[in-house]
Amino acid sequence: MDSAALLKAMKKIVDPDRILHNELERRLYSYDSSFLSVRGRYCPDIVVLPRSTAEVSGIMAFACKNGIPVTPRGAGSGETCGCVPARGGIVMDLSGWDTVEEVDVPNMQALVRPGVVHSRLNEHLARFGLFFPPDPGSTRMCTLGGMVANNSSGMRAVKYGTTEQYILGLEVVLPDGEVIVTGGQNCRSLKNASGINLTKIFVGSEGTLGVITLIRLRVWPRPRARGIAMACFDRLEQAPEAVLDVYRAGILPSGIEILDQSAIAAVNLYRPETNLPPVEAILLFEVDGNPASVEWEGREIEEIMKKNGAAVEWSTDPQRMAALWQGRSVVAAAAARLRPDGTRVFAGEDVCVPLGRVAEALRKIKDLGRQYDIVVVAYGHIGDGNIHTALVIDPDNPDEVARLDRLVDEIHRLAIDLGGTTTGEHGVGMVRSAYSPLEHGNALETMRRIKEALDPRGVMNPGKIYHPW
Repeated sequence: MDSAALLKAMKKIVDPDRILHNELERRLYSYDSSFLSVRGRYCPDIVVLPRSTAEVSGIMAFACKNGIPVTPRGAGSGETCGCVPARGGIVMDLSGWDTVEEVDVPNMQALVRPGVVHSRLNEHLARFGLFFPPDPGSTRMCTLGGMVANNSSGMRAVKYGTTEQYILGLEVVLPDGEVIVTGGQNCRSLKNASGINLTKIFVGSEGTLGVITLIRLRVWPRPRARGIAMACFDRLEQAPEAVLDVYRAGILPSGIEILDQSAIAAVNLYRPETNLPPVEAILLFEVDGNPASVEWEGREIEEIMKKNGAAVEWSTDPQRMAALWQGRSVVAAAAARLRPDGTRVFAGEDVCVPLGRVAEALRKIKDLGRQYDIVVVAYGHIGDGNIHTALVIDPDNPDEVARLDRLVDEIHRLAIDLGGTTTGEHGVGMVRSAYSPLEHGNALETMRRIKEALDPRGVMNPGKIYHPW
């Protein structure tokens, strides 16, 4: 369909003020945070900004009838090319549809539209003494629709789990425009064992099965107290064993983060006042709950760390906790300081391995960085084996880019070889779809069959997850 006809058709469904069609506007939607999106050309034919389920349904029905690809998009903060239009067509920008429809305090749940930003939701819930536990690093940018689509998690997943554990039901527009409600159309219970769990099928499907237009999510009471311990290790291998010792003691921190030697150096260059000790590894343990239990668990962690050879500090003082946490929070931005002429790129950044193999994975990733002569900064959520890598290169140097591609391939294959996955929380998108057959085997064919059953014309976010495209 030519651009004029497509524009005319969209104007019949969506207010013309919520349609973007000139080249500059469309190009803004050809990127996310991934390095792949910078290197490719993924410009949509048109961008629409629906604000109602009826509008989304109308767009999908038209697109399905005419075989036009549709790519749902939230904040565009993803790192996998998941929200860029691999095959042109329509980008459906849902980021402005950002109303919290209801906070159902007695039933411990909330109803939100897909464009609600994570941090804004928790600010709203705080008025009721509640919170939504999943805690991605992009909290001030990422939207709930994107979190559901990618099954996001973050630093507190070790205790509170991932997004999927909090989604009670969804309103979804299917590829042909039909609207369904999963989890029971009038349900407000916290448990539901009735029928096939369709909610779980859509969570983590990365916009390939339908468009999420309303989210019913579970919320929890806000913990009354919090504390942080920082443990410093001379040898990297000591850190994972110390984490396991905390678990063996029956303690489940709300977050456990690791910074390796390169991450520590980057933070100290970026924020010298942080002054992290120049050791091989630093662990940050966060515990939360009632004041008495927080203090007890913090002191127990302190003793366990000392037995594992660490220098350790424990604090419940808000200012000191903010200072201790600052080092972890700036790593992503700080990584490029290790190479002033370089740029941090998002590629191979989200592998997850078994807890018992974290140290092995970190060592091998650092060895691969040296092999390909690329700066690798490693950090992440060691409590659940989720390793983030910040790779620093000159993106204008073809030789470095070629070496980066080989390094990223080896990082992904290493994770699978160690019994892990290519992505712990960022999703597959386009950047990791080639590894789907290796990771899932013949289960991938079942995924394809589900996709084909719901989207026989292949209009829903094509080019993602299912390999080959």
